[in-house]
Amino acid sequence: MEVKLLLSMMQIFNTFTRQLEEFEPLNPPVVKFYACGPTVYDFAHLGHLRKYCMDDILIRTLLHNNFEVKHVQNVTDVGHLTSDADSGEDKIEKGARKYALEPLAVAKKFEDYFYYSMDLIGNLRPTIVCRATENIPAMLALVETLEAKGFTYIIEGDGVYFDTSKLDHYGQLAGLDIEQLMAGARVAPVAGKKNVTDFALWKFERPGENRAMTWPSKWSKRSYPGWHIECSAMSMKYLGEQLDIHTGGVDHIAVHHTNEIAQSESATGKKPFSKYWVHHNFLKIENEKMSKSLNNFFTIDDVIARGFSPQALRLLFLSTHYRSEMNFTWENLAGAETSWQKLQRLMANWMASSNGKTTDSVPAQTYHQQFFTALNKDLDTPTALAILWQVTKDNALSEAEKYALLLEFDQVFGLGLDKIKFLQQETAVDALPSAVQQLLQARQQARESHNFAQADQLRDELASLGYQVNDTPTGQKLTQL
Repeated sequence: MEVKLLLSMMQIFNTFTRQLEEFEPLNPPVVKFYACGPTVYDFAHLGHLRKYCMDDILIRTLLHNNFEVKHVQNVTDVGHLTSDADSGEDKIEKGARKYALEPLAVAKKFEDYFYYSMDLIGNLRPTIVCRATENIPAMLALVETLEAKGFTYIIEGDGVYFDTSKLDHYGQLAGLDIEQLMAGARVAPVAGKKNVTDFALWKFERPGENRAMTWPSKWSKRSYPGWHIECSAMSMKYLGEQLDIHTGGVDHIAVHHTNEIAQSESATGKKPFSKYWVHHNFLKIENEKMSKSLNNFFTIDDVIARGFSPQALRLLFLSTHYRSEMNFTWENLAGAETSWQKLQRLMANWMASSNGKTTDSVPAQTYHQQFFTALNKDLDTPTALAILWQVTKDNALSEAEKYALLLEFDQVFGLGLDKIKFLQQETAVDALPSAVQQLLQARQQARESHNFAQADQLRDELASLGYQVNDTPTGQKLTQL
């Protein structure tokens, strides 16, 4: 079914203007898309999965509207301090101490786990993944540009700071009241800062600190980047001075993204840094803020260990709008699992009667239009999901039409409905050649030890031998291709 909506039909809520706006990139059909990526000091949790799942829905919706998405995502493997006040310990070094690993080793461990989680949840990989430690020269060059333009000052023994008083519109993204902030509303003061809103661009190692990751700079022999400068430098390096879409969590609005705008636009001569700002709301666990101290900090492996499918988790995420808070419970995940199993059974049954045929009847076209109209209005996934279930129940549609429609919907939903046939044709492990059984066992051991890079490599080896491996709540399932 090739009924496509016009590009001009897509709308997105822009945090910067607080309005629903028609989406039009700077240079269509290309969309320059930057997503604030993970700080890789610990396991990716369900809150992260929800945010990046909804980023994925946005990207898939853009693709369905015939845009070409250049998706850049950073990996913060240095420079993200534990405090917004430009103080505290680097999160990577904190993770390294916790897990008794070198900083780059802990970063690699949790970057692998992050993308392992993204693959299981069904997210498309970014066009470009850029790591902070691999882009230090670009960050230093940006700080030097800001210095040359008069936007910086140095706090002796601390770092290079951005002077927010040089800007007329600092804090516009967040709607900040600068006078209130000057009264000390936001963060604890750092000695030597001219304004409470000023922030570190580049930090110096303090005497006796003995950091594991430092780089020489014109200001200090042992120094390291501030968190905010990383995203500006890397996004502009790979996407140019102006972005179409910049995404992140709502917790990034007041500080991180506000500071990105300040430093980026100051460096480029006030060119708007990003045309659209898209922010995702929080995921709560049993109506509580997600926290390790409350023992409600869950990962994709916790989901699988309790017998649930990653696809059920994705289905659950689709049921709440990305700008709304979502409350996760194991009970509502159990409901999503039941729905997912039902969807699998329906698709398997319809596949037998589809024979690859589709029709363009009026009811089918109407559902198609309704579904993508909902998604094109600020990613209204709850309405789109309801339309999907209406299709499954509508007797005016043939099974072939239902099958074709859901496959089309799944180009955006990303549930992997086109792979369901494999679930009906699993190969018994004891019937496999011994070499394949050994690879499968080695991959299971790699997953259990969280060596996800090795697990991916073994998956590729199995594929080269003609076998597809799928991870399910009950273990690995193998299909002969």
